[in-house]
Amino acid sequence: MGANPDAYAQAVSRVEARLSSRREDLGPLAADFFVEGGDLEALKTDLADLPVDFAIQPADNRKKRLLIADMDSTIINVECLDELADFAGVKAQVSEITERAMRGELAFEGALRERVGMLKGLGVEALQSCYDQRVRLNPGAEILVRTMAQHGARCALVSGGFTFFTSRVAQAAGFHLNRANTLIELDGVLTGQVGDPILGKEAKLAALNEETADLGVTPAEALAVGDGANDLAMIEAAGLGVAYRAKPIVAAQADAKVDHTDLTTLLYFQGYRTEEFYK
Repeated sequence: MGANPDAYAQAVSRVEARLSSRREDLGPLAADFFVEGGDLEALKTDLADLPVDFAIQPADNRKKRLLIADMDSTIINVECLDELADFAGVKAQVSEITERAMRGELAFEGALRERVGMLKGLGVEALQSCYDQRVRLNPGAEILVRTMAQHGARCALVSGGFTFFTSRVAQAAGFHLNRANTLIELDGVLTGQVGDPILGKEAKLAALNEETADLGVTPAEALAVGDGANDLAMIEAAGLGVAYRAKPIVAAQADAKVDHTDLTTLLYFQGYRTEEFYK
């Protein structure tokens, strides 16, 4: 999948020069190459300098039965906690902790409690204002979710953020269910506390395992996507784990990454054609 026609054309040319393969076009800037053997590591090097996204994977069982997605900076454009902190006047301090936690430098639970503590006294009306003014679906998010749902997949939004936001984002994008943390409020203000147990890395992995078990499939039939360190466990366990514009620790361990194109690329990775996309 290419970010522009020139990059896509160059990528196609390099693949065809490197490998003996059968090509099937999936969309204007997307194609499948079916390969038997060949130097796939060399191919990665060939494509590294181009603004294209690609996945190298078995051709069988590509269309996944479960989509499990992180929310902040993956399905939506912002980190909700950082934006809430802006309403409380402490965005710089909170954003710094968020960045370190997402890079895997801080334990998620402690970092979450510390950041939520800085919101103590913030009026709950700020949550709706934050959602209305700051939160937007990332390009391709709704098409990704609703296309997979339309083709029989279960779609779960699993976030280390907060249910106030996941419930609204899930409805906007078309997820079947959402899981997240709960901000505690009292008398119309936030107490600076978060409900237990905290949903972090292990809870995201548990959600993947529970949802696949409920569907009667294995994690190999799941697609997981996220950007931060607390997404790593589910990304590594899924049949297709994708790093979306992710921190280096995540991009290095995911099966594939999306750095240049939008979230519809996850559909192309599964072999969907443009004409199959939700309209």
